[in-house]
Amino acid sequence: MITQIIGNLVDIFKEDIYPAELILENDKIKSVQPLLQVPGSDLPFLIPGFIDAHVHIESSMLIPFEFARLALVHGTVATVSDPHEIANVCGIEGVDFMIENGRKSPLKFYFGAPSCVPATPFESAGAKLDSGQVELLLKRNEIKYLSEMMNFPGVLQRDEEVIKKIDSAKRMGKPIDGHAPGLRGVQARQYAEAGISTDHECVSIEEALDKLRSGMSIIIREGSAAKNFEALIGLVETHSEKIMFCSDDKHPDSLATGHINQLCARAVAKGLGLFKVLRAACINPVFHYKLDVGLLQEGDPADLLLIKNLTDFEVLQVYINGKLVADQGKSLMAETDCALEKIVNKFACSKKEISAFACDQKIDDIHTQIDNWRIIEVLDGQLITNNLIESVSLDNGKWVANTMTDILKIVVVNRYVDAPPAKSFVKNFGLKQGAIASSVAHDSHNIVAVGADDDSLCEAINLIIEQKGGISCVNKEEKMCLPLPVGGLMSFDNGYKVAAAYSAIDTMAKRLGSRLSAPFMSLSFMALLVIPHLKLSDLGLFDVDEFRLIY
Repeated sequence: MITQIIGNLVDIFKEDIYPAELILENDKIKSVQPLLQVPGSDLPFLIPGFIDAHVHIESSMLIPFEFARLALVHGTVATVSDPHEIANVCGIEGVDFMIENGRKSPLKFYFGAPSCVPATPFESAGAKLDSGQVELLLKRNEIKYLSEMMNFPGVLQRDEEVIKKIDSAKRMGKPIDGHAPGLRGVQARQYAEAGISTDHECVSIEEALDKLRSGMSIIIREGSAAKNFEALIGLVETHSEKIMFCSDDKHPDSLATGHINQLCARAVAKGLGLFKVLRAACINPVFHYKLDVGLLQEGDPADLLLIKNLTDFEVLQVYINGKLVADQGKSLMAETDCALEKIVNKFACSKKEISAFACDQKIDDIHTQIDNWRIIEVLDGQLITNNLIESVSLDNGKWVANTMTDILKIVVVNRYVDAPPAKSFVKNFGLKQGAIASSVAHDSHNIVAVGADDDSLCEAINLIIEQKGGISCVNKEEKMCLPLPVGGLMSFDNGYKVAAAYSAIDTMAKRLGSRLSAPFMSLSFMALLVIPHLKLSDLGLFDVDEFRLIY
C-alpha cells in the first residue's frame, strides 16, 4: 500500500523546516521530496513520533494495549519500558505478559530486563530475578537494555550479583539504565564508569550537571508524582544531545490528557530551541537504546506525526509502520475483550482485623522523649521523603493518628503471606477522615495505606484484599475501590474507563482533605526503600541513608 503525505517537514538533523511530500510504501518511508510549489499555505507539520524514554507501564494501571490507546493520540509512538513492577510480583511470567500484550497494539513497546527484583532484601516481594535469569532475558531480541540499576550501593561496592548483571548487558552491547538519587562527585563517576549510561532521578540542575560530567545522559522526568521538569529543562539548551524526556510513573487520568507532547509545548513556551527540544523528545532515545523507530529519513519505518503547530503540539494524525493509528484525537485501535486473557497475579493474604493496626507500644529508636517518633514527611511532586522527629498522640495507651497535626498512621501489609502489618506515622497526606490504600506500592507491591483511624485503615485494606489488588478510599459514609486484577497493578478495562474511575477515587481522597496533587501516586512510593530518606516496608521502618531497618 502506498500513502502520500504532504506537510511542512521539521528536519531535526538539518535544523530546517520546509514543505515536503512523503511517500509511504507498506511500513517504510519510500521517499522524502522537498516541494518547490506549496499546495496551500495551511499545511500541518511533519515530525518524528514522541518517545517516553523511561516508563513503568504498570503505574498507569493499564495493560500495555490500553496504555497504547491513550498514549497514541498524544503522538507517542514508542516507549522504553521497565517491567520491574510486574516482575516483582510475578517474575519472568509477568515480563512475558507485558511483552505479549504490548505486541497486540501498534505502539512500539521496548522492554528492559529488570535489574533489581527485589529492590532490597528489606522487604517481601513475590519473585526474585538473579543474574542468571537476567542474562537469559538480555539474550532475547525484544529486551533492549538492562533496566534501572537501583542498587547503586551494590555497584559502588562491586557486589558480585550486581556486577554479573551489568557485565551481561555489556557483553550483549545493551545499554544500562541508572537510578541514583542524590549521587554526586566521585561516587557518581564510579557509578557511570561501571557502565551506567542514564539517570532519571535528578532533582536539581547541580546534580544533573555532575552526572553529565560523569558521562551519563539525563532523562528529565515529569510524572504524576515526581516532577523535575522545571528544575532541569534548561539542560536541553546546553546539553541537547544528552537529554531525553520520560514520565516514569503516570496515572491514567494524567495520561488521558497528555504525554511527552506536553513537555515539548512547555519547553518551547520557555523559549528553548525547537530542534533541541525535539531532539530530546524524538531522536535521542532511538540512538541511545537502538530502537527500530523511524526519524523521517528515507528507508526508515514510517513512524511520524502530523501536528497543527509548533507551539502546543496538537496532534492531528499518528502513523506507525505506515498505518494511521490515531486521527483527530481519536485512537483507531480496535476494541478487544482483554478480560479473556490469562491473569497473572500473586495475592495470598487474608482479610485483617482492626486490632492488627493498633500501636500499643513504642516501636522506634528515638529516646529523647517518650512521645517522639521518626515521622515520614511526604513531599508533593517528589519521591524523596524527609525524616522528621515529632510528637505522636497517645490515647488510652495506644499511639494514634492526629488530623489536627496532620500526623496520620501509615501501614504496609504483606500481600504474599499472612503476616503482622508494619506500622508507623506520616505527615502531609492531609486526610481529615477516612483512609486510602493501594496494592501499587513500589517496588514489592505489598498493600500500603494511610488513614485517620484504624477502622478506616482496616476497611480500605480489606477492600483491596477482596479484589486481589486495587486502590481504595473510604470514610464512614462512602467507600470506593478500583480493582486491579493483573498483578494487583493493572486493569483489563478500556483505558478511558479506568482513567475516569481513577479520577473519581482521586477526587474522593482530596475531598477527605488530601492536599497532594496525586495522593495515590505519592502513597505508592512510601514503601520504595531505594529513595531517601525514610520509608516503610512490610518488615518495618527503613532509614534509606543508613540503609537499615530501624525496627
